[in-house]
Amino acid sequence: MPRFLLIGLCAFLIGCSQTSDLKRPDAPVPQAWSAPDIELTPHDAAKTHWRNYFADPRLQSLITQALENNRDLKIAAARVVEARALYGVTKAEGLPSLSLGATAGASLTMIEAPLAVVSYELDFWGRLAGLSDSARFSFLATEEARRAVRISLVADVASAYFTLLQLDAMAELSQATADAREQSLELLTKGRDLGGLNDFEVQQAAGILEMAKSALADVQYQRVAVKNRLDYLVGKVAVMQTPGYALEEQDLDLALAPGLPSEVLLVRPDVMASEQRLRAAHANIGVARTAFFPKIALVAGFGVASQGLASLLSGSTTSFSPRFSLPALFDGGRTAAGVEVAEARKSIALAEYERTIQLAFREVSDQLAARASLVAQMRSANVNKASQERRLQIAWARHNAGMVGYLEVLDAQRELFAAQQAALQVRRAQLESAVQLYKALGGGEQRAD
Repeated sequence: MPRFLLIGLCAFLIGCSQTSDLKRPDAPVPQAWSAPDIELTPHDAAKTHWRNYFADPRLQSLITQALENNRDLKIAAARVVEARALYGVTKAEGLPSLSLGATAGASLTMIEAPLAVVSYELDFWGRLAGLSDSARFSFLATEEARRAVRISLVADVASAYFTLLQLDAMAELSQATADAREQSLELLTKGRDLGGLNDFEVQQAAGILEMAKSALADVQYQRVAVKNRLDYLVGKVAVMQTPGYALEEQDLDLALAPGLPSEVLLVRPDVMASEQRLRAAHANIGVARTAFFPKIALVAGFGVASQGLASLLSGSTTSFSPRFSLPALFDGGRTAAGVEVAEARKSIALAEYERTIQLAFREVSDQLAARASLVAQMRSANVNKASQERRLQIAWARHNAGMVGYLEVLDAQRELFAAQQAALQVRRAQLESAVQLYKALGGGEQRAD
């Protein structure tokens, strides 16, 4: 075959790649979330790094420790390394390979010259390019999965930390309540001993004191359990020497304007990973389809038999010829089945991609609704707490004036304690909602820490 004709054939066939670019599917979700009945700041949580979002210095220290020590994150990073290595292997398959072989004859005076063979398959139909694209997209999916693990870790550490702050506040409240009730019991006991009060009121005071002590013990147990969870997330005993903010001082209301789903959801690591898997499945279809087309290899052989190596180098001859190999015409349908399998896997990947986007939209929508609801709940909880504080003051005044018995004071104390606990729980729920919204929006900017 003339050389120019062969070159022309190569140029023609190179343009026949069977691997086409994948167009990103439309997101199967509404174009915008319903606006919550609260003011949103102009910042975007999807573009806010966690160091800016979580301003508490102690929490920042804990997150840093977790990112350095967490075993799940190390496993995820190892998987990225593995995927990167596999991608490198696949890329190497597209490069020329060199093989050297030599055999010695029986005669001592006869040396058979080694034959150097350089052979590589021409990428006429996108065969190796398709394999390379599939490996690349699979690697990118693994990279996004690692980012997802990282974001989940940051959110889990923040969530555990805020729970710890809530329990600290509840422990302080329970201790103060128990101390106050113990003082009341002492006063009532003295009054009974002096004959001014009966034993009924003393027993009431003793019972409510034990309730406060029981609540304190329960909070202390919960704190130990949450601290153990935080240690597990951090990967070692969490060092909490850095000064931090109290529960009521935490402010995560900044940078929560979500924007449009099309601008936010597509940068979530799980959505991006699902999209990369979809692209990998699409690339595999092109690889499967190329099985219907012939493989073409160019073989260049250099060598000559002589009495010595010098004669080999001085008397070499060169041959250059294309080699064609056609696929079997009758393979029992294996080639066609391979295409069907690849297309089915793409359909599965597409369905999973759409499901991932729908789940992401639901998570953001739920957290926006929760945030709006919790603002109203916090307002009501604060009003109720103030009312119960005023009620207790009135109850003590009425009791000291001899207008009512101690039972009214006990009821007022119980109601105030419950109102104070409820306010702490709502505040904790607000912080948790802010953490989950930050996570749902994609975890913010993913720059190096």
